Amino acid sequence: MLNIKGKLAAIAAAATLTAPATVQAEEFINILTGGTSGVYYPLGVGLSKIYADNIDGARTQVQSTKASVENLNLLQQGKGELALALGDSVKLAWEGDAEAGFKEPLAKLRGIAAVYPNYIQIVASKDSGITDLAGLAGKSLSVGAAKSGTELNARAIFAAAGMSYDDLGKTEYLPFAESVELIKNRQLDATLQSAGLGVASIKDLSTSVDIQMVAVPEEVVTTLGAPYIAATIPAGTYQGQEADVPTVAVVNFLVTHEDVSEETAYQMTKLLFENLGELEAAHAAAAQIKLENALNGMPIPLHPGAERFYKEAGLM
Repeated sequence: MLNIKGKLAAIAAAATLTAPATVQAEEFINILTGGTSGVYYPLGVGLSKIYADNIDGARTQVQSTKASVENLNLLQQGKGELALALGDSVKLAWEGDAEAGFKEPLAKLRGIAAVYPNYIQIVASKDSGITDLAGLAGKSLSVGAAKSGTELNARAIFAAAGMSYDDLGKTEYLPFAESVELIKNRQLDATLQSAGLGVASIKDLSTSVDIQMVAVPEEVVTTLGAPYIAATIPAGTYQGQEADVPTVAVVNFLVTHEDVSEETAYQMTKLLFENLGELEAAHAAAAQIKLENALNGMPIPLHPGAERFYKEAGLM
């Protein structure tokens, strides 16, 4: 009896020792995104399906997170293979900006591709009298949740314009929808929102009160530099907006880390650009992803696998 028990124990122990080899043979790709109601999550779901269908042995997962800052910290810890993040957050993570949420430089991060831009959209009520960036002085402005990607954008723009929150009459740290409600109720003058064009919150505001889109001057964009780029909010994007409005955009990036194999990073990059139609079906923002823009403003070193693809594609 003891011998049988001993043999069974030995078999069980052997199985325990050999089991991980099977798991390691699989290609596990955890995609870090954002809230389920945002753009990152559906794009992550789209990528997950593309990779599962086209990478042999790939087992994919999509993780909903608090977006950029959390995603980058998780990548550094090896708790994901691919993440979406705003370009300025990626730059600050590489530098190790503690105020932005990075206690030390995240040296393991590696770039895959620039994807679509977030437009910085500053909108004020017509009644506030604000017509330009300097006109925000002494007024009340909501800059997004504290230390969110939007608020990091706001801080950077103010610094580049030679301004700070101290110049404001009042600074609110509120989500988009709450900011809009305060403007409707005449309790707030303006809101800064980093999002895709035609964002629902500003559309809602423009149908309720007369609005003024606030331009960001070109010299501010020049001072900001990469990963910020000059952009335009086309006339008619919002009700009552009769002219194009110059502003700044910050590109979103797909990021990985150095421990992901060259072949996996190569496949993730290649399959992204070979399946843009399928990705656009997951979310319309993917229509703005272009191969020719893939390296624009990349704030960190490319992963060797991504670099291999871009050399093949003639971009490097």
